[in-house]
Amino acid sequence: MNSFSSMYAAWPDAALVDALQADEEKAFAEIYQRYCYRLFTVAYRKLKSRPAAEELVQDLFADLWSRRSTNQIQQLENYLFTAIRYRIINYIKSQKVKSGYELYCRMSASEADTDTEKLLAHNDLSEALLASLRKLPEKSREIFQLSRLEHYTVPEISKRVSLSEKSVEYHLTKSLKLLRTYLRDYLLLLLPLFLWLQ
Repeated sequence: MNSFSSMYAAWPDAALVDALQADEEKAFAEIYQRYCYRLFTVAYRKLKSRPAAEELVQDLFADLWSRRSTNQIQQLENYLFTAIRYRIINYIKSQKVKSGYELYCRMSASEADTDTEKLLAHNDLSEALLASLRKLPEKSREIFQLSRLEHYTVPEISKRVSLSEKSVEYHLTKSLKLLRTYLRDYLLLLLPLFLWLQ
């Protein structure tokens, strides 16, 4: 280990954050070395997938470096572990959406070959889903789309739409209740997609 590395290794987190904001790559390298394995361990325990855990950790550090001059980091450890938890949650949500959508597509494809009436029912379902989204109040629809389609976290949405986190959560809860009401007649047909609304 060279003298520069030894120097940064002895620095407290707050000093490393200051150096990071001053574009010091060795400070970033020390932060990475200090926290990488611990963050990976948290992600791996939740996801049980080494590639997924590694990807989330690498994404977190790439984001930390790219936003080094604008991030307001008070406690580095809290910041990093909160960030990895949000990434884990978003990853799990996206996998649920993906698996639910793939199941829906497989069902649609297989039934299209054998049952025209069922295919038409699925088309009606898709139209009903889009129509239901259009019925949502504008702000609720915007927040729902940011959360469920674009996978933004509640804090991110809060900043994006200039509302408190409690207001964002209120809109999400309201949207889900309204969508379930609008789609009640289609509930049995909607079962594969219903995961999307969880």
